[in-house]
Amino acid sequence: MSIASVMTRRVVSVQMDDSLDVVREIFAASGFHHLLVTENDQLVGVISDRDYLKAISPFIDTISERQRDRATLERKAHQIMTREVITISVNDTMVKAIELFNVHRISCLPVLDKQQTPVGIISWRDIFRYFAASVDKRRV
Repeated sequence: MSIASVMTRRVVSVQMDDSLDVVREIFAASGFHHLLVTENDQLVGVISDRDYLKAISPFIDTISERQRDRATLERKAHQIMTREVITISVNDTMVKAIELFNVHRISCLPVLDKQQTPVGIISWRDIFRYFAASVDKRRV
């Protein structure tokens, strides 16, 4: 089974100089757990929701929030992104994806085309969903 048939095709990305406030809005609106960071349509990094939560003040959106807490939202995407991104080709297999997830202990793989442009993303959740659906089909 190829990655193309399982990946999420909707690529949501931010620019390197976007603020964490922008990142927060996108995470809230999209429901995604990972955002790609691009520059000139090329992948330069990834931000996970965990990266974001570690970078902001725990008092954001609470009654205890102060100006110094809000200032954490002014940081830029490039300051918290993972720069050495493990990727996969749109033509690779799910077996290759599983190997990469296990070897590198990562939670998502940006999917790139021949021009190294992001065309999708696959997470371990996508693979579990695929296998769960396959098991359900066999039970019927």
